[in-house]
Amino acid sequence: MGLLDSIRAVLGSRAEADASRDADPEDLFGMSTAYITMGAELGWESTGDAALCFADVDSTDFSDTVDEVKAILDAGGEETGTEADFHEDSHGYNWVVLHDDSDPEDLVTSVHFAADTLVERDYGSRLLAALFAFENVNGDGTEPTHAYWVYSFRRGAYYPFVPKGTSERDSGVEFKLESKFGTELDLEPEKEYWYPYWPRSAGQHPWE
Repeated sequence: MGLLDSIRAVLGSRAEADASRDADPEDLFGMSTAYITMGAELGWESTGDAALCFADVDSTDFSDTVDEVKAILDAGGEETGTEADFHEDSHGYNWVVLHDDSDPEDLVTSVHFAADTLVERDYGSRLLAALFAFENVNGDGTEPTHAYWVYSFRRGAYYPFVPKGTSERDSGVEFKLESKFGTELDLEPEKEYWYPYWPRSAGQHPWE
């Protein structure tokens, strides 16, 4: 495990220790209007991707719950066209990765279904974060390619994450997004809880 992997693992553990309230999947619906503002006013369009990150539990009941989530998303995908992929990263965290080029709201709905199922089955404490990905369509090549709105289930709030490569973040763009969405989203006021989800390679998503 490299240095960045170690930092990411520590941050995940700290997030769990700093939990401020129970997970509330209803908060995710705030992203439905944020998609519009990001594109129309700021030039950041949805990449058609979103992801839910959660910690594993070594039990048959938890495995059954994950299977239930898969079944719900597969059934919904037949109607909406939203594709769902499940995998585990090198830290042992589980990801539900969703893709839908046609309607960002379907991504929000699918992430909500997945998170809500875990909560209903008493695994809400295992939820870490939901990430919604955007790409810079007006950039000149010198600005970051991707920006993310991260919903922290531990803190019950959103925050922006704009990586520059694999170990730096663009604080200027993040603060711009914070100021724009101060009244539209429930934002995390403490910057120390703006945890990074670094991609393994520049231009990739954190879950890849």
